[in-house]
Amino acid sequence: MKFKIKIKGKEYEVEIVELEGGTKIKIGDKEFFFQKEKKEISLPSVSFKKRDFLKKEIRAPIAGTISEIFVKEKDFVKKGEKLLSLSAMKMENEIVSDFEGRVKKIFVKKDQNVKEGEVLILLE
Repeated sequence: MKFKIKIKGKEYEVEIVELEGGTKIKIGDKEFFFQKEKKEISLPSVSFKKRDFLKKEIRAPIAGTISEIFVKEKDFVKKGEKLLSLSAMKMENEIVSDFEGRVKKIFVKKDQNVKEGEVLILLE
């Protein structure tokens, strides 16, 4: 990106170039390179009990109609287990569990239309 700036009445041509390792800025005939920092992140000790961000939600990958539900509330499911079938674009899509856990709540019923991203089942 090139542009001109005026500092104390003097005009300078500025060029900014994003590079993989950082940013090069050229002002007039001088070049400056700013290297990207590699930041290490250390997380504090966290208790994982009932945190909202750890909810085991099964969401609809696409919009469609629930054609069959294979589990009921309080069932224990394993990762990869078939939970329900979603009919979309003249195809049956099997929705499997991404988690292991107990079915806490089923938010949908057979023949119900769902939107992409809608929560279908919550595991605990």
